[in-house]
Amino acid sequence: MDTTTLTRTLRLPSLVLFGLAYLTPIIVLGIFGVISEAAGGAAPAAYLVALAAMLLTAHSYGRMAAAFPVAGSAYTYVRRSIDSRAGFLVGWAVLLDYLFLPMVIWLIGASYLDAQFPGVPFAAWIIGFIVITTVLNVLGIKVADKANYLLMAFQLLVLTFFVALSITYVVSSGGPGGLVSTEPFLNSTSDLGMITAGAAIAAYSFLGFDAVTTLTEEAVEPRKNMPRAIMLIALIGGGIFVVVSYVTQLVHPGGQFDDTASAASQIALQIGGQLFGAVFLAGLVVAQFASGLAAQASASRLLYAMGRDAVLPKGVFGRLDPRFRTPALNLVITGAVGLIAIFLDVATSTSFINFGAFTAFTLVNLAVIFYFVRERRAGNQLNVLSYVVVPAGGALVCAFLLSQLDANALTLGSIWLACGIIALAVVTRGFRTAPPEMSATEQQVVQEVA
Repeated sequence: MDTTTLTRTLRLPSLVLFGLAYLTPIIVLGIFGVISEAAGGAAPAAYLVALAAMLLTAHSYGRMAAAFPVAGSAYTYVRRSIDSRAGFLVGWAVLLDYLFLPMVIWLIGASYLDAQFPGVPFAAWIIGFIVITTVLNVLGIKVADKANYLLMAFQLLVLTFFVALSITYVVSSGGPGGLVSTEPFLNSTSDLGMITAGAAIAAYSFLGFDAVTTLTEEAVEPRKNMPRAIMLIALIGGGIFVVVSYVTQLVHPGGQFDDTASAASQIALQIGGQLFGAVFLAGLVVAQFASGLAAQASASRLLYAMGRDAVLPKGVFGRLDPRFRTPALNLVITGAVGLIAIFLDVATSTSFINFGAFTAFTLVNLAVIFYFVRERRAGNQLNVLSYVVVPAGGALVCAFLLSQLDANALTLGSIWLACGIIALAVVTRGFRTAPPEMSATEQQVVQEVA
């Protein structure tokens, strides 16, 4: 038996379930207030715009996954299709997502706990999340696939009850328009600019739809199933986000809330009373904790892979704890980064994360066009619609949404990208040599050190 390659056992349903579990569907309620406020009470419209952008980008990821059926993602696709230096910068942008995603997850969970227990200092919730998560990850805790599926089932159950209770509330209240209304999509307090600004934040809910590409080497018929899985994950996830935000917006028209960061908790109390409010809070916090656990583990292992391959300083990032065989120092670093959440709000932090995502998405779309040109020169005929028109549309939409992010997020993101260019200059000796290539993907590194 060959022990140097991964076993192809994952079929289309398993790939889709993995991707949906990674999305954490309940996040649509976690940031509902932030999106609704930005979109002027048109949260589902913002999700529709974000979904359109994600479907175009998912199409491009599918084309790249079929062209390069190996474990990898934006970093690999851009490096192989455009240029190794462009690939490095995409990897740097993706690192922004991985490094700061745990911070945003902890911030959202802490915001809901702070609203429920205002007597406890907000910083205490952030620090509590960080300490518990970091300790568990240093010890090398393993979460089985079945646990992920159980968590997914619990989230969908809470969402189902939330939607059912919202529908019941709207029907019983006898409000204008009832269950069928255009108000959640366009109303007197929203406009196209506000909706696109909300969409720029709403894209946060989709982060991870491309994570399934890390399982390419374990997928059955990856050239066929991987593109399908990516599209289905984006489509099903987007459908959930639009439906849930629609009924939630019917319950609470407009974008004004007493506490924007924890708006859905108040809506849960409104539609289901104290009991459901407690169940909803528990479901959201548990989901955020589990998501933060996985996000921190992934970030630390990506840092380890980059350190081991000399993309980052090996003496700092490329080390494992001799006792637990986990990247303990990297876990501490990601935990320290998470402390920044004490000083940020949910809107700014999610926009900051989306800067890296939109940068990577834009370049993956462009990578498909570069691949098309290269293949044409080699005499291979590819479909112009799939390899030029759709990716070009995806690149334009993602670049536009990038420009709609919070001003602070654009500033912070630009600083991060500038640091990446400096790092690239250092590792390439003034851009004279190709940057080092990571010899293993995050998925492989996780298997090595877990």
